[in-house]
Order: sequence, then C-alpha cells, then structure tokens
Amino acid sequence: MHTAIGVLIVAFMLFPLYWMLNVSLQPAGNAVATPWLPLDFSLRGYELAIEQQGRNLTTSLVVSIGSVVFSLLVATPAAYAMAHFRFGRWAEAILFGVLITQMVPSIVVANALYSLYSDLGMLNSVPGLVLADSSSGIPFSILLLRAFMRGIPTSVIEAAYVDGAGHVRAFVSVVLPMSRNALITAGLFTFLFAWGDFLYALTLTTTETVRPVTLGLYTYVGSFVRDWSPIMATAVMSSLPAIALLVLAQRYVAAGLAGGSVKS
Repeated sequence: MHTAIGVLIVAFMLFPLYWMLNVSLQPAGNAVATPWLPLDFSLRGYELAIEQQGRNLTTSLVVSIGSVVFSLLVATPAAYAMAHFRFGRWAEAILFGVLITQMVPSIVVANALYSLYSDLGMLNSVPGLVLADSSSGIPFSILLLRAFMRGIPTSVIEAAYVDGAGHVRAFVSVVLPMSRNALITAGLFTFLFAWGDFLYALTLTTTETVRPVTLGLYTYVGSFVRDWSPIMATAVMSSLPAIALLVLAQRYVAAGLAGGSVKS
C-alpha cells in the first residue's frame, strides 16, 4: 500500500518532466493537442532549439563553470582559515557576516551590481555574470566547507607541519584531498545556483550578445509561443546538465552534506 502511494506521488511529481519531453518530440507545436505518447515523434524541435538557443546554452555553461571555479578558489582557503586558524573575537563576526550575505534578497544585490557594472563597463559580460552568480556560491561554499574542515583532525595537519610542510603545502596536500566530498558538493550547488539564475541575467544583460539560457527561454516564449516544440526542447536540454551532475555526484553530495552536518 505504502509503495503504491509512493509510486503515485513520484509519478505525479515527474509528470511535468515527462510532458516537457513529450511535447519536445512532437512534429507540431500545439501543446494542448499533444497526444499522451510521442508515437509520431520528430527531432525538429531540438534542431530549432540548437540553432536558436545553442549560443545561450553555451553562455550558461561557461558562466556556471566559471562561477564554480571562482567560488571554490575564494571559499576553500577562507573556510580552511576559519576552521583551523584562530581569529579570536573576529571569527564569530566573520561567520556572522557570511550568514548575513545569505539573507540579503537577490534583487537588492542585482540592483547594486547594475549600478557598479554600469560604471565599470561590465554589463553584458561573462565575467560580470560569473561574479554575480558567485555572490550566492561563495557564502554557501564557505559555510559548507568550514563545517566539514572543522572535522579534520588537527593532528593530521600538525603531522604535515612536522614533516616540513608549510601552511600552503599542508592545505594543498592534506586538507584538499580529505575535503573532496565537500568540495564536490559545494561546486555542484554553486553550478546549480548559476545555471538556474534568472534575476542576475535579466538585470545585468541588455543585449543578445551574452544571454544565459534562462533568459533565452523567457524571451523565447514570447516570440515563439505558437510553437511549443522548440521551447520544450530547449527546456529539456537546459535540464540535462543539472540532472547529469546530480546523478554522477550523488554519493559525493550525500557524504559531503552528512559530513558537514555532523562535524560542524
């Protein structure tokens, strides 16, 4: 009985994904008259989506990967310092400041960045979007990595010092390998933050030169609302990277989140 209820709930939750895939495979774009099964399927929608949205998908991929790299480069040493170095009273103040950044509404940050980017000439640029998306990834990564790194025994790091390693060598050779699960988890969530971003893309881009796929879909619906097949095909393709990463990194994410929650 419980299994049947669980299957029904899962089927209900996954039905929108199935319908998105079904519509994307239809030769015609009328979503209302779409049959339940794509018996007469066509890849026309995907051909149009790649032709018209391929550049936006590439932009999203570049921005998301850049956000992951930049966020981890900043957050990892910061988390290590907060976990194993003594800052006295400043430690709690720094951690509180990191938490505060998570509470600021994104629209406030986006408006502030628009004024700054306008002065610096960074509107409609990939580096600008990377920095904007990293504003969400860096605080989250610091909190997660700090919680995990606090669980690394101090004796292991001190043993590296005894062997002649300095702070940087101990960090690179000892701490980073032991923090693999947490690093993958932080990187994955940062990627998802950047990949699904719409607000920063809408605020900080004004041309088609640099346009992530989320904003591309937004404008796509307005322009091609009579033909839902390429729209749904774009939605399917934009979902694949996130799904693939979640499947591949599932066990690392579970270990990283569990380690951080227990050792914080």
